[in-house]
Amino acid sequence: MQQFRLPTERRFIIAKGSVRKKGKKWYYRFYVEDESGRQVQREFAGTESKSETEALLRKAMEDYEAKKFVAKSENITLGMLLDMWMEEELKPGNLSNGTVMSYQGTINRIKQYPISNRKLKSVTADHLQSFMDSLCFGGANPDGTKMKALSKGYLRIFSAVLQGAFRFAVFPKRLISFNPMPYVILRGNKERYEMFSDEDGEIVSTPTLTHEQFMELEEFLKSKNNPALLPIQIAYYTGLRIGEACGLTWQDVNLEKQYLTVRRGIRYNGARHKTEIGPTKRKKIRTVDFCDTLTKILKTAKLEQHKNRIRYGELYCLNYYCKVKEKDRTYYEVYTLPKTEKVPEGYKDISFVCLRPDGAYESPSTVGIMCKRASKKIAGLEGFHFHQLRHTFTSNLLSNGAAPKDVQELLGHADVSTTMNVYAHSTREAKRTSARLLDKVVGG
Repeated sequence: MQQFRLPTERRFIIAKGSVRKKGKKWYYRFYVEDESGRQVQREFAGTESKSETEALLRKAMEDYEAKKFVAKSENITLGMLLDMWMEEELKPGNLSNGTVMSYQGTINRIKQYPISNRKLKSVTADHLQSFMDSLCFGGANPDGTKMKALSKGYLRIFSAVLQGAFRFAVFPKRLISFNPMPYVILRGNKERYEMFSDEDGEIVSTPTLTHEQFMELEEFLKSKNNPALLPIQIAYYTGLRIGEACGLTWQDVNLEKQYLTVRRGIRYNGARHKTEIGPTKRKKIRTVDFCDTLTKILKTAKLEQHKNRIRYGELYCLNYYCKVKEKDRTYYEVYTLPKTEKVPEGYKDISFVCLRPDGAYESPSTVGIMCKRASKKIAGLEGFHFHQLRHTFTSNLLSNGAAPKDVQELLGHADVSTTMNVYAHSTREAKRTSARLLDKVVGG
């Protein structure tokens, strides 16, 4: 095929690229590596200015060199693919910050295993099945220690990460032509039972707290004057998650009408080493009504915080958040500053409900640590963790006649079946009470 060159076309070579003029407009082009590893030339429209187009060329080449893998596609390992997928695909616009953090942590764990060093094109469904089986049934950690079998929830996260990464490798990256993950099955240990055993058939229930146990927990924390008390009380009477309780502000609480609005959660991002505010799990705002008991607790807490502000004076701390953008992602970081310190530009104040005596916010991690300590100190609370308060809230409402749909909305569950599953696996006493309702029918 005969090629024609426009008479107005002029070329200027810059490193591995060039610019040329066609008509009134300049264009720039440079070499990139296609999916087979070959060097091919790509051309892009510039402006009517030669210098501006040269600047666009330099910027495009710098961006390409920074983001592409220098290795050819046949040399890319599974670990390299995971890094590429994490960098280009994990966007909080599509996923919540919590999900992104969870995926990032999972990627870091996968990269500790030998499978991550395997060439991507050599990874088969058998390799992936073997890896997932070791997670399902337990095996050896990369450091040689024994690994316990992961829960179904963790297994789904590993599966989701690998599914997403391999789809990404097929398209748009075209590093491979076939995705092996759909052929990988999440296996699990089948439950074993003895048909002729003398043991009873008691099934392990989802642990909840009796009101007496909760009061013991309250007294323990009061004796320590520990700030974890307030978020624990809020969770017991509202069913909020740990991040939601710690992320609550006084603007979210209506003490007169006795309801609170759940808008956000707070959590520590281990990958960035920052405490951040993010949306709720389902990215939905919900309203939660609360009882007289919690109203009294919150009013007392608000008054105490006012007294602490006066008591600490210049040593009192204030809390702020600021918006930060990194690699096309947006984060809302939380900071605590002394009252006397100059507030940096871009910082916005936020009035958290759960505070330490000096005014600093109470973080979910410190609340979790205190729950663990209480579980070791209080008889009957062995293995206690914060989320049991949410299960207890669910069980208390349903066992006392609350409508399942109402409880679902209070908890922010995606589906009422999730709410009922918690109740179905709750305390033995709740099941006995449900079964004895038939006595009322018979005697009716």
